[in-house]
Amino acid sequence: MSQIPTTNILFVGDVTLDLTMVIDHVPGADEKVHATRSVEAVGGVVANAAVAASASGANVRLGVQVGDDPASEVVLRQLAARGLVVEAARCPGPLSRVVVLLEPHGEKRLVLDPGVSLCPNAEAVAALSLDGITHVHTALYGSAARELIERCRSAGIGWSLDLEPASFPHGITSIASVIDGAAVLFLNERASARIGPDAEQRLLDLGACRVISTLGSAGARYRDASHRFAYRPPPSLPVVDTTGAGDCLAGWFLAGLTQGLPLENSLARAVTAASLSCGSLGAQSSYPDLPTVQSYLSKAAIAS
Repeated sequence: MSQIPTTNILFVGDVTLDLTMVIDHVPGADEKVHATRSVEAVGGVVANAAVAASASGANVRLGVQVGDDPASEVVLRQLAARGLVVEAARCPGPLSRVVVLLEPHGEKRLVLDPGVSLCPNAEAVAALSLDGITHVHTALYGSAARELIERCRSAGIGWSLDLEPASFPHGITSIASVIDGAAVLFLNERASARIGPDAEQRLLDLGACRVISTLGSAGARYRDASHRFAYRPPPSLPVVDTTGAGDCLAGWFLAGLTQGLPLENSLARAVTAASLSCGSLGAQSSYPDLPTVQSYLSKAAIAS
């Protein structure tokens, strides 16, 4: 049996403390709605992806910036408890907080208090070591992300980006310099709509090597210059909370890609992990491990 190569993925970006509340309906003006369940846990697009990649068996480091409040200590303890190697820069101010309102059908509404932990500043990014790193994943929430990508380009390290509509408010061409050469771009449906018709091809034209479009319950689609395929999980999996499912998919796909797994296998594992994560409340706490994903894929193969 061939040995999977050792890779080290550095995730750099946002970390939050999320309060998820399950409600019967979204309250109207001056209406009080009682939550039927609630959970408070670590979140953040990039932090979630790091936890997912680690759960898949990848070697992971996480670079974040936190504040000087009690919430910052809570998230650092929780991340350490998940076995992550975390490099945390400190600065005055509160941690980013998110309130997630979750309706019975699984749809969510999010309220964000940005705080100081949405993106590490330039000093924090410059202090991050890239020694031994084979891939870097980030989101474009601050100008320092561009500096990080330039460091990757100079060092010959591949990078990937999570594209959110808020990361290119002035149009997709405004971030063309960081798209050009990106190993993978992760594109959700809202970001795709913001880019316009055939968003995947437009990103490839701007120099991206690969694009992964997340499609909700329809799974995800892979596209590069010569390949295009999709993976859709069986519809039997329960949907309780979709929070962090796209981040889970990104972490799992990057783990497979950097380990040299076939692209189809990497996407199948990623979509399966993301789908399984929707079966319980919360993001990181619901992420499956490698044996769970492998077991589900084996059963799905037998059933087909």
